[in-house]
Amino acid sequence: MGVAPLEGLAQLPQVNTGTGRRTVALTGWHGGAVTALETMRLALDALRAHKLRSFLTLLGVILAVTTLVAVMSVVSGMNFYVADRIANLGANVFIVDRFGIITSQDAWVKAQKRPLVTMDDYERLRDSMKTARAVAALDDHNIDIRSGNQRLENTDVMGVSANYADVRNINVAQGRFVTEADDEHRAEVVFIGADVAERLFANVDPIGKTVRAETHEYQVIGVAERIGSAFGQSQDNFMIMPVHTFEKELHRARDWVAVFVQAPNAEMMNACEDEARMLMRAWRHLAWEAPDNFAILGSDSIMKLWHDLTGTLAGVAVGLVSVFLVVGGIVIMNIMLASVTERTREIGIRRSLGARKKHILLQFMMESAVLASTGGIIGVLLAYALVGLVGATTSIPVKTPVSAVIVSLGVSTAVGLFFGIYPATRAAKLDPIEALRAET
Repeated sequence: MGVAPLEGLAQLPQVNTGTGRRTVALTGWHGGAVTALETMRLALDALRAHKLRSFLTLLGVILAVTTLVAVMSVVSGMNFYVADRIANLGANVFIVDRFGIITSQDAWVKAQKRPLVTMDDYERLRDSMKTARAVAALDDHNIDIRSGNQRLENTDVMGVSANYADVRNINVAQGRFVTEADDEHRAEVVFIGADVAERLFANVDPIGKTVRAETHEYQVIGVAERIGSAFGQSQDNFMIMPVHTFEKELHRARDWVAVFVQAPNAEMMNACEDEARMLMRAWRHLAWEAPDNFAILGSDSIMKLWHDLTGTLAGVAVGLVSVFLVVGGIVIMNIMLASVTERTREIGIRRSLGARKKHILLQFMMESAVLASTGGIIGVLLAYALVGLVGATTSIPVKTPVSAVIVSLGVSTAVGLFFGIYPATRAAKLDPIEALRAET
């Protein structure tokens, strides 16, 4: 990559012996540090001498690092988003459900034959479980609701037990949540989401107002704090009433109950799940070898499914990155071989002034590593800019992990070192006499 400046190539420290000056070599760690710094300076000088060629050489590495960091940012952001918005069932909470996660048509057909999870199952678990901190019930389906002339479509109308808000971490913005007394008396009261309050009671205090669902009217007793959206779908379009009120007025024949079980702590999750499974199997008289005819669904199950889905994306990204890195490495190797040819005379001069083979080898290896790591740095900066643009202009959640930057820079530097071995070895093996005779 051009002839690097030669001044300082053979400068070695000198000491005064009283009768003259003689040159001595540096030894130990200090000498190694000086050699490394000098080699780094020469490598940077060589790269600066041909800026455009160096940049074009780095395109493969830049594309690889940009792709890797950008994809890892999207995957990391989506993982956090799903964990926070989708898989967050509550603190140490799992669900006893009819279906759970179904990933195939065959599994769906088989699951249709499962018995419903009913209020009887909920009450048995509530009264029988010893390891659970709390057991809550949910029965729901989507209904159009209205108040006066205002109508809101596809609202998630839920019947829940009084402890549901504590289990699911639902916060109250106004009024109150449903109570045990409301549930015992089948009170026709509802706790509504922020979207329902804004759409049906704009600029009006909703507390005490009535909401109509199908043929029934309910009094609003509270409003929830805004939750937000998940994948563009609002999480605040809901209406909650006591579960026994729901069972009495809105329950349909094929509806089933989801039972939310909260363990005392994370360490008790497995024991709590095992107890719930044992009780459900006993009540349903399942033989020991028979599969469960119900599902136990936890946050880890949802995240496992999500990671399986994103694994394909990660695999494609790794494939692209590998291709870019190999192409970039081959380009670096070819450019470094051309650089060795161009600088044959320089190598001969260095060898004649006392440089050893290991110094020549170190210089060209350093140049390859610096070249590739520079491409890595540029790729990381471009990835940050791309991630910032995506985050500012779209709803795609992105979050760049530090590990992505470290891995990208490490891989790019390793590629430079690997593909720089052959050119550096070739330079180190040049005969000093023949190298001095070479034409520049």
